[in-house]
Amino acid sequence: MKKLITTWVLLSFIACNSVKKDNEPSEIDKKTDSILSLMTLEEKIGQMNQYNGFWNVTGPAPSEGDAGKKYEHLQKGWVGSMLNVRGVEEVKKVQKIAVEESRLGIPLIIGFDVIHGYETQSPIPLAEAASWDLQAIKKSAEMAAKEASAAGINWTFAPMVDISRDARWGRVMEGAGEDPYLGSLIAKARVKGFQGEDLSDPNTIIACAKHFAGYGFAEAGKDYNTVDVGTSTLHNIIFPPFKATIEADVKTFMNSFNELNGVPATGNKYLQRDILKGDWNFEGFMVSDWGSIMEMTYHRYAKDLKEAAALAANAGCDMDMESYAYVNELASLVKEGKVDVKFIEDAAKRILKVKFELGLFDDPYKYCDTAKEKEVIGSKEIHEAALDMAKKSIVLLKNENNLLPLQKTGQKIALIGALASDKNSPLGNWRIAAKDHSAISILEGMQQYNGNKVTYAKGADLYSGETNFASELVINTTDTSGFSEAIATAKKADVVVMVLGEVGYQSGEGRSRAKLDLPGVQQQLLEAVYKVNKNIVLVLNNGRPLAINWANEHIPAIVEGWQLGSQAGNAIAQVLYGDYNPSGKLPMTFPKNVGQVPLYYNYKSTGRPGPKNEVFWSHYQDESNEPLYPFGYGLSYATFEYKDVKVNAITSDQVTVEVAVSNTGKVDGKEVVQLYLQDVSASITRPVKELKGFELIKLNAGETKTVQFTLTPKELGFYDNTGKFLVEPGDFNVFIGGSSVTTLQTKFTLP
Repeated sequence: MKKLITTWVLLSFIACNSVKKDNEPSEIDKKTDSILSLMTLEEKIGQMNQYNGFWNVTGPAPSEGDAGKKYEHLQKGWVGSMLNVRGVEEVKKVQKIAVEESRLGIPLIIGFDVIHGYETQSPIPLAEAASWDLQAIKKSAEMAAKEASAAGINWTFAPMVDISRDARWGRVMEGAGEDPYLGSLIAKARVKGFQGEDLSDPNTIIACAKHFAGYGFAEAGKDYNTVDVGTSTLHNIIFPPFKATIEADVKTFMNSFNELNGVPATGNKYLQRDILKGDWNFEGFMVSDWGSIMEMTYHRYAKDLKEAAALAANAGCDMDMESYAYVNELASLVKEGKVDVKFIEDAAKRILKVKFELGLFDDPYKYCDTAKEKEVIGSKEIHEAALDMAKKSIVLLKNENNLLPLQKTGQKIALIGALASDKNSPLGNWRIAAKDHSAISILEGMQQYNGNKVTYAKGADLYSGETNFASELVINTTDTSGFSEAIATAKKADVVVMVLGEVGYQSGEGRSRAKLDLPGVQQQLLEAVYKVNKNIVLVLNNGRPLAINWANEHIPAIVEGWQLGSQAGNAIAQVLYGDYNPSGKLPMTFPKNVGQVPLYYNYKSTGRPGPKNEVFWSHYQDESNEPLYPFGYGLSYATFEYKDVKVNAITSDQVTVEVAVSNTGKVDGKEVVQLYLQDVSASITRPVKELKGFELIKLNAGETKTVQFTLTPKELGFYDNTGKFLVEPGDFNVFIGGSSVTTLQTKFTLP
């Protein structure tokens, strides 16, 4: 082994010290090629193999069964990455096997689902998207990377950049909502936050853009379901956030579970080789989702695991997560001529290059610092960042008669709802490394304010038993025995704060819902309390848009409090008491009725958009077309006025638009100024409006600012059905305002 390592070091030394000429490979390419030249076919395939953690590394090494076989593969160098191995002690031990016991000593990449934090949880990604604050979102990912890397991890399976218009789909909580423009900017911010400026920095981790592609368009909102979309939607809605991550230099992609127009994404050559590695020139590597190579047999696209391995490798999937297809089948497939060895070498090279960029060949144990692990995880810096992100994610949906903010003294406040004292649900889903019941509850957050008398009553259990990532939820649909206590408490209160919504695990992977109402007996509880005290502030804790028509009609103040992570209770209390003025805007449309779903602001007009007094136009008989709360909507304790919108300059490739925004309220506040475009006519039909610019501004009470937007071909154009980007001359309508529906309007003609 020492002789082989010495050979590699010599080759690397030559590569690093040679004079680079035009069109010559980079130094990392040369280093990678030097290792590839030493590797057997099986070792190259080994780099394409990823295993889940399969034994307690602090105990004896396994010698039998699947665990024994996987351990042997580690020793042989037949494993390129492992996931769900975490903590410095465990990571160091598993890395030591790969580095010190295998023939070539190639280090492992250690992956983990760092979705919205590691141990300390920031808000779920959908909530972060509601901040429209790109710097804060980047900082949140940066803090997650810092904490995860301190635990030995160097690769996260995030961000999820799937656009979705269907609130029934559980994984909307994991993305940035329904809009490709906002989603693209958030995707970039999160990649840059995770990866930083230099991947060799031990505080950074590799990001992974997922799920490529179309996963968010699962039919009926059912997770893993069929996806069948047109090319216009594919190029203009689904692809842009993925392309944005490449512009941010994302190092890995993950393909999706779904089929796309009849071909499973894992075996889809068009997606992986033609688009991603061809048209977009992606230089990183593609990992399958968990078992998705094997699942092509369930799709009935492959007859067995061997054929599935061939289909995936030929299509461009570089690493197999937990299907055991590549390590068991690829070598024979190459020898039989069913998989070209060039695909194996290309995949192995892509993976090795990322390991070089991480600096793992220089120091395989660079992420294994026990002192740093103790210092960073759960630190004050991480929690302060989580609190800041949580406050920025809150959306004020309704505030009649300025019921909010609450007075800080002299009030009797009833706090009602099981979620008000829940310390687990605020962590949301995808919080694998978080300590259970570690969030600050809303009850605890409100107890930080001593001027009022706060009395808590549960009202009713939301669920029974313990919840975890893989458990079925048992929602309480019958027990109302706690209502009487809640009603009695509400009768004595000046203001009632009710915290209602979803269990933390009610959204996420495999957590689709056919109903979008308040689960269990919560609606009954809300109406029962309302009968005795109408002075209610409803705080929602949820991972998706909900249909809360009754509440919108009756409850004077409604706050979208999402699942805000470790500091949830402090963030919500500070907003309720006015120490933080909410500025969030919805990244997804809230429906009035689940029958409207999928519902989204950038719809097409169709050939029959109205008039509305006729029968034969695109509408429902029993529900309006309008949403409950539109995309981009959110209130503030301040009020804002828009005026003087105008087009300043027009050329063939640039248009400048400006608007004056004033804070007409009595308190300072922040506003997300949004610009939407409507292409009046085009060579393919375009949406009624599309977000093409926004700016988050702070305005003191009484202050006015002029906000200017510059529209370039990137904002003015679109993709045709072949994927060609077009900018066409013609008329455009411009809408500027504080949401997708409350806007001023102007127009211009592009020459």
